[in-house]
Amino acid sequence: PPSQCSRPECPCLPSVDMYAGALFIQQALHWDLYVAVTGLLVITAIYTVAGGLAAVIYTDALQTVIMLAGALTLMGFSFAKVGGLEDLENRYFQAIASSHDGNSTCGRPREDAFHIFRDPVTSDLPWPGVLVGMTIPSLWYWCTDQVIVQRSLAAKNLSHAKGGALLASCLKILPFFVMVLPGMISRILFPDLVACADPNLCKEICGNPSGCSDIAYPKLVIELLPLGLRGLMMSVMIAALMSSLTSIFNSASTIFTMDLWRHFRPLSSEWELMIVGRVFVLLLVIVSILWIPLVQASQGGQLFIYIQTISSYLQPPVAVVFILGCFWRRTNEKGAFSGLLVGMVLGLLRMVLDFVYMQPQCGEPDNRPGVVKYVHYLYFSMILALVTLVLTVMVSLWTERPPEEMIHHLTWFTRKAAPAEKGAPASLSSPPSGPVNGTHEAGQPPSVQMDVSEGNLPRKKTSELTRLLLWICGMDSRDAGTVEAAAETKAAVASLDEAPLVKHVLNVSLILCVSAGVFLWAYFA
Repeated sequence: PPSQCSRPECPCLPSVDMYAGALFIQQALHWDLYVAVTGLLVITAIYTVAGGLAAVIYTDALQTVIMLAGALTLMGFSFAKVGGLEDLENRYFQAIASSHDGNSTCGRPREDAFHIFRDPVTSDLPWPGVLVGMTIPSLWYWCTDQVIVQRSLAAKNLSHAKGGALLASCLKILPFFVMVLPGMISRILFPDLVACADPNLCKEICGNPSGCSDIAYPKLVIELLPLGLRGLMMSVMIAALMSSLTSIFNSASTIFTMDLWRHFRPLSSEWELMIVGRVFVLLLVIVSILWIPLVQASQGGQLFIYIQTISSYLQPPVAVVFILGCFWRRTNEKGAFSGLLVGMVLGLLRMVLDFVYMQPQCGEPDNRPGVVKYVHYLYFSMILALVTLVLTVMVSLWTERPPEEMIHHLTWFTRKAAPAEKGAPASLSSPPSGPVNGTHEAGQPPSVQMDVSEGNLPRKKTSELTRLLLWICGMDSRDAGTVEAAAETKAAVASLDEAPLVKHVLNVSLILCVSAGVFLWAYFA
């Protein structure tokens, strides 16, 4: 549906990326799904070890240009094949599989397929949920997700970070034209494949008895594009999916090692953190592969609906607490923790219920509990956000106010405050200082320590097998951890200052982008 073009990516396991990439390989080479997943993982593992964040960002930028060119070309071929937007609207409702019996509503297009604002009670995407329920998880993804935050923090300055976010928002307008509408065209061109309704037939076509709508876009790429462009588009799409996997693995490993493992072992060496991060990625890969059957079976086999449901169950508590922490100075640790804990527990309970009581296939009776059957996942996102908001505010008001030094430079209203008083934690404009060795002074945070004796590798000659093992673990023989190298490294000082011309250009670009988005919403409403 057109309203799906503004959803964020999946926040949980990389299963969705693996599954999506495997679908492309499966359609192009006719491989088994799990063979395709294994191939993706092997290449991604090499990519992850040999590259890094810089490699991911540079390849993403190059792939974006090529993907845009390929997607726009595919959109042109698709509309030329179907006869334009008017013919698309007329022919879409006749796109029914030839095996359809003619009496059942299963496999038929929805009557409101071209409406963004749909019935708030009976539709699959109620308009209040589209406006509010989708916005809340989007705040989580674009403002707090490690994959996005990591790239923003890697920007040279604030203007570059804002410019990158604006570029992403402009690109986010395009999926409606280059993905959603071509996907609907795919149903018109290949109704027996994309619009199959019989479980046995769907199992034979795409390996998923719940439906084959997930192969709509890969089918267009394979059938409509010329041979050379088809191969280029396929390779870039798969490379982009591997890049996304690399970003998820890198971010998840960073969160686990720095926020969890180092909390329990504050004096852990760089060697230990690197090994733990690699092992965690391996476990994440295994769990993700085991999760793929759930992705296939859930939500009637619609991959995008699966992404939306998981987003609605897990993201709202984090989004609400983040917004409160930024814009309400009274928010304290106890309030944030209480809101997060209760919100996440409620979201996980609803997610478990969704997996236990799977959505029945078309034509089957719906015997799910009322909380699953009647409470739409977008409405649940709104309820979850409200519960988290109320609980966080109440607990914060009932407990002590956070001291000023604890919120210095960490809220919107204190971002340009005067330097913190003595004893306050390091802020954005005051880089940490202190000895860089195995010991630390009282009150010195463990995050700035460096265990030189354990972090360095021995200089003696090692065998080729040992060197290969160390390279796989990311521990080469460069003296990056020595005291001399650390002493020469200058701490980066973040600044909120911007050149007036650049700031005005960014503000005008923001207004134009928002205006374009509002116009499209109003036009297609």
